[in-house]
Amino acid sequence: MKHRGRHRRRRRGRALRAVLAGTAFALTAAATMISASQATETDDPGRPVALTSAEELRELTLEREPVFAADADRLTAAMGRPVGVGEVLAGADHTLRGAQECTSDEKRALPAAPAATRAYCFDAADTASLRPGAVTAPGDSADGRWDGERVLLSAWSGPERDGEAGAARLAVVDADDPDHLAYTWALLTVPVDGGRDYRALSSEVTGMVWYGRTLLVTADGTDGRALYVYDVGRVQRADVDGAAVGRVPGGWSAAGARFVLPAVGAYRMPGDVRLGSISLDRSTAPDALVASESVPVGSDRPTRLWRWPVALDAAGRGLPVLDAHGRALPEAAYETKVTGVRGVLANGPDWYVARATGEADGRGMLGRLGTEGAAAAQCGPDGTHQCWSAPAGPLSVADGTGAVWSQAGRMLFSLGLGTIDRSLA
Repeated sequence: MKHRGRHRRRRRGRALRAVLAGTAFALTAAATMISASQATETDDPGRPVALTSAEELRELTLEREPVFAADADRLTAAMGRPVGVGEVLAGADHTLRGAQECTSDEKRALPAAPAATRAYCFDAADTASLRPGAVTAPGDSADGRWDGERVLLSAWSGPERDGEAGAARLAVVDADDPDHLAYTWALLTVPVDGGRDYRALSSEVTGMVWYGRTLLVTADGTDGRALYVYDVGRVQRADVDGAAVGRVPGGWSAAGARFVLPAVGAYRMPGDVRLGSISLDRSTAPDALVASESVPVGSDRPTRLWRWPVALDAAGRGLPVLDAHGRALPEAAYETKVTGVRGVLANGPDWYVARATGEADGRGMLGRLGTEGAAAAQCGPDGTHQCWSAPAGPLSVADGTGAVWSQAGRMLFSLGLGTIDRSLA
């Protein structure tokens, strides 16, 4: 049975590029030609270089923080019975507009090439002060559903205050009807005071993976933590509507959100490694959490890309595989000359990266790095590579459907991995 499962996953990985091969349609408003003045040509980064020394791999270790379980249990007991994802979706009180209803200014954030298959825009008033982050869907689901519900999670962060990132929240999106998406907000939180209260997760969400009942969320490391663990089965209601966060007179408040998702665990990374984007790779056995390092655009030092093996336990929690010391070691790691990586995917030996180009609102670049070298999408009469969303954001692939999701500005969009591969041919 074990070998049969492994071969089935490998076949699925090889077939992933062919999924949705003929389904993409052009969103013409996004296909604006890029002028020659916007073109930014860079040297070919070549193939990723494998890191093989034990010391290099140890620098990319995840270390589990054990204190969270008891705090999370105490907080759950104080807040009452958790609600399921279906109950959250039933409370969806906002709608996403389809691409045809989005303004021209909003659609300028969409990729010029390859074009999105589907696109939606969030309400301007609802997201005016928020910054978009990562997107994810149930990663191990054959049809992109969780408990029968087709759902997406879209992360956003509030404005910086005193140099600290704003509170992170999730738009929990009911995607059952692709022509009519609706959502509600859930605040990402961290237990404090031994689980008697919670604070907001103050961080950009540069990466997010939903695996089993586990949601893995990147953090900026200001509190020493690189990755937070959430359980989608432990969503709580915020029963007081107000700007405060945490325990308040009369109940619990979540900065205006109707729901709260408290962290149940966390991981740290040694040294000065700053985790960038993450995604789930199911093209190899075992499944893997793939990650990119956050390296500024134009830096002289290379960017590291790596894989941590992950697995589902008996309770359906999808977590990194740990050794006897509570550490997750990378099964493979590489260096690339590409910097400014904002999104990363892996499929077999190939790595897909969405990268920034140095301008805060300028178009990004989408490329593939693999054994055959590097390739990047091109567009416009001058053949520029600056064709991706404006700005480039995290990437996520839904294993069951082959759809790659991302967001930029107020636009949430998807396209098939096969469409991306054809644009990189």
